[in-house]
Amino acid sequence: MEVTIESRNDVTILRLDGKFIAGRDGSLFRRKVQELIDSGSRKLLFDFSGVPYIDSTGLGFLAVSRAAALKAGAGLVLASVGERVMRVLDEVNLSGLFVIAEDEDRGIARLEKAA
Repeated sequence: MEVTIESRNDVTILRLDGKFIAGRDGSLFRRKVQELIDSGSRKLLFDFSGVPYIDSTGLGFLAVSRAAALKAGAGLVLASVGERVMRVLDEVNLSGLFVIAEDEDRGIARLEKAA
């Protein structure tokens, strides 16, 4: 998986592209999220528009990212989650733990409103 990081106003957008599965990508992703939080990012948006699949390891990294964000007082939104990924989140009862927005603009609005 590739991760591209952008900023839009005070929102840090992590654009994910590829399958979110076990391997070195997960630890790299977790480390990058922690670095962003440590550097002061308090509004994080994960753009899932390029993610066709997520496995249990990917779900674990999402849970760790959520915990790190909560601990730091940061907001975290998942945006543009595809049907297949959403089905996996629902099956393991994780969808209720995340703020999920239909698209990037709505995700940013949710983060702005929460601040």
